[in-house]
Amino acid sequence: MTKKRKGGKTHENSHEQSGEELPTKVNGLVKSEETQPIDPSQQMSQKWKNMTVRTIWTFVMIFGFFLILGLGHIWVIFLVVVIQTLVYKEVIAIAHVPSKEKKLPWFKTLNWYFLISTYYFLYGESIIYYFKAIVMVDAFLLPFATHHRFISFVLYCIGFVFFVANLKKHHYKFQFTQFAWTHMTLLIVVCQSHFIINNIFEGLIWFVLPVSLVICNDIFAYICGFFWGRTPLIKLSPKKTWEGFVGALICTIIFGFFWSSLLRRWDYMICPAQDLTTTAFYGRLTCEPNPVFIPQRYDLNPWLTSLFRRLTFKDIRSVWIAPLQWHVLVMACFASLIAPFGGFFASGVKRAFNIKDFGHSIPGHGGITDRMDCQFLMGCFSHMYYQSFIKMSSLTVGAVLQTIVNSLKPQDQIELFNRLKQYLLSQGLLEERGATN
Repeated sequence: MTKKRKGGKTHENSHEQSGEELPTKVNGLVKSEETQPIDPSQQMSQKWKNMTVRTIWTFVMIFGFFLILGLGHIWVIFLVVVIQTLVYKEVIAIAHVPSKEKKLPWFKTLNWYFLISTYYFLYGESIIYYFKAIVMVDAFLLPFATHHRFISFVLYCIGFVFFVANLKKHHYKFQFTQFAWTHMTLLIVVCQSHFIINNIFEGLIWFVLPVSLVICNDIFAYICGFFWGRTPLIKLSPKKTWEGFVGALICTIIFGFFWSSLLRRWDYMICPAQDLTTTAFYGRLTCEPNPVFIPQRYDLNPWLTSLFRRLTFKDIRSVWIAPLQWHVLVMACFASLIAPFGGFFASGVKRAFNIKDFGHSIPGHGGITDRMDCQFLMGCFSHMYYQSFIKMSSLTVGAVLQTIVNSLKPQDQIELFNRLKQYLLSQGLLEERGATN
């Protein structure tokens, strides 16, 4: 049974309170060189240096995010796919054993094959759902759309058979462990981030809001923890404190309430994707706004009117608030109370594999996974919440076309076309040009 070093607990707690990294441990023991007293001035200097680097790269990422956001839906989707791929690469890499991989042919190829086949299935589903009106009338794309799920299943079966055929004696346990690890990564990373893509198709606001709430929560959790953090929150992530956790919750709710009010004013944000070539600088998106974006009047109680009169010296008897702002309060609470557990989960994975970060691609932040660990869970929740409580249910042209193509025989489709054409002519909605055969 492993024993703790004398004074080890006190040393660990002091680091949790100060916000510094825990000493490196091997088999539960603190390394001897890490137990030496640390000069408080050097400790504080290192904290400020880390905060400076982290702050600079935070602004770089925020600026880059808004730049890509202005380039249009297609570039935002491309950004998500790139991030998704990099996270998959980082997570897969931490469980690899190079000495064993060298003895197994096609090992890495299979990992990437499963990723590509999963992409084909998930993104194919999204394209068919959101662009039925285009896919269902294209002679080349129609067979792929009609048999999409069967094709996806065949692709997976090819990978599965290839994996079994390449099982090698003395490596069974390692190969099956990697097979399970790959599928867990596909489920947690790829499948969840797939819902983020669907949010983009529904309107950029359903992508920007959840992402912004998580970023806001992460920033204020760091700031509040940096200045006031004293009480450790969870052992999996020793730098997290209750002060940072609660402070970030309050700040995220306030931020979400006013940020959503600003975003709802732009058609570019609220309109579903119609033309993937549209950008914030070229073209224009127009649509009938969802009622959730239209402000409603709320009459204030007399005591609130009196309070506002004393604070602002104005007689405010009512306020206009969009229903979206109430929904965002729920999303902000999820981003503050539940989404961080995605980060705690990632911290547990790092501790299991005895690593500090998933990578070193972002100075002061670690790897891509270290910044995206909460976003996947938040994106999935946002999609489910939007579909359940916000989306307007309506029959679309694409849905009708899909039903016609899948349910009616060719001669029935022609008859339907002729009847619809006759109806439009009789209503004066269509002008007959020339003789028809």
